[in-house]
Amino acid sequence: MVQIVTDSSTLITVDEGKAMGIDVLPLCVNIMDEDYRDLQVDMDDFYGKIAKGGVPKSSQPPVGEFVEAFKQHTGKKILNIAMAHGLSGTYQSACGAKEIAENKDDIEVFNTRTLCGPHRYMVQKAHAMAKAGFTMEEILHALEECRTHCHSYLIVQDFDFLRRGGRLTPVAAKFASALNVKPIMEQVEEGTRLSIHGVARTMKGAAKNIKAQLEKRNIGEGYLISISHARAEKDAHEIAEVMRAAFAKAKVEILDLSPAFITQGGPGCIAVQYVKM
Repeated sequence: MVQIVTDSSTLITVDEGKAMGIDVLPLCVNIMDEDYRDLQVDMDDFYGKIAKGGVPKSSQPPVGEFVEAFKQHTGKKILNIAMAHGLSGTYQSACGAKEIAENKDDIEVFNTRTLCGPHRYMVQKAHAMAKAGFTMEEILHALEECRTHCHSYLIVQDFDFLRRGGRLTPVAAKFASALNVKPIMEQVEEGTRLSIHGVARTMKGAAKNIKAQLEKRNIGEGYLISISHARAEKDAHEIAEVMRAAFAKAKVEILDLSPAFITQGGPGCIAVQYVKM
């Protein structure tokens, strides 16, 4: 059986991974000079620090943790399914660990070119295929099909957060805030970064903008639409209803973003993503 190793971009905790039979390495999070591990943070405390002006930063799990995970599964085929190269150093860390691992010939590192919802689905699919006895090559082929048909959008609420984090210039943040608009950020095709896709005056307008983009891409039956939010449950459910009405044959899920990914858009942000199932 192929052993799956991944990271917390999947929004799967270490304990949930253990219950499934996969290894999940949590990303590192720093805020106000305090270090944490992703999905192991008191969220009230985390949001409280942001409210006081703290800007969280995330980084990849230590290389040594990948090495140790690979070592524990010596004798097995190991597939490390990593979040997008370019949005994190996690993929590079996994590749570096593979090169120094004694069992490196049994290890494959797959760059999903995505994160969160689609990444979570790819890991779940790969794990199910591994349990069913599919080979490494068959699993990689299925993941490549998923990777070819996935995309991500991010709706941002907090302009000052983006400005402090260096993701929006002070002038652009002030302009957007004055106009009371919501930036819609889009993952570039190779998944290496986020760029400004457009703006909307309301959350409903942002949802309609993204819906129109998904319609152009013929999203429907056989697709999963993931809506992940940073304590914006009401908005997330409203967007989910828009997506369910427009794409009745697609599966729609709602997830909570982890601290490592709130670093991208701040409190209230919502990610809308799709992946072919």
